[in-house]
Amino acid sequence: MATQPPSRTRFYKDRRHGKVMGVCAGIADYTGFDVTLVRILLILGIFMGGGALIPVYFLTGWIAQEKPRELRSEDPEERRFWQGVRQSPTRTARDIRARLRAIDRRVADVESYVLTNNRSLDREIEQLR
Repeated sequence: MATQPPSRTRFYKDRRHGKVMGVCAGIADYTGFDVTLVRILLILGIFMGGGALIPVYFLTGWIAQEKPRELRSEDPEERRFWQGVRQSPTRTARDIRARLRAIDRRVADVESYVLTNNRSLDREIEQLR
């Protein structure tokens, strides 16, 4: 039976950076918010909700899978990219298309510079002969 690779767009709890069960660290990793802010918001939610978030927190910690090893050691730029994909896949695809168009334009400029005759350079070479 083949196992599927871990998904970068899925929520995982992060015990490595977590305090209790890694749920807040997982939420911070998933959304891109600072983990301290997520913890503060959870505490405020517990007090304002009369403790209703406590069972939700422990259920999430019990149900959610742990972050796979393959996803632990990624650089910050890659992490920001995948957080953007999770927040808005359409915008991310649009950004990638725009970057590829810009690269294509630069390659076309280089190609036209190399392949077209440079008349002033030709004149200078002829004068040197």
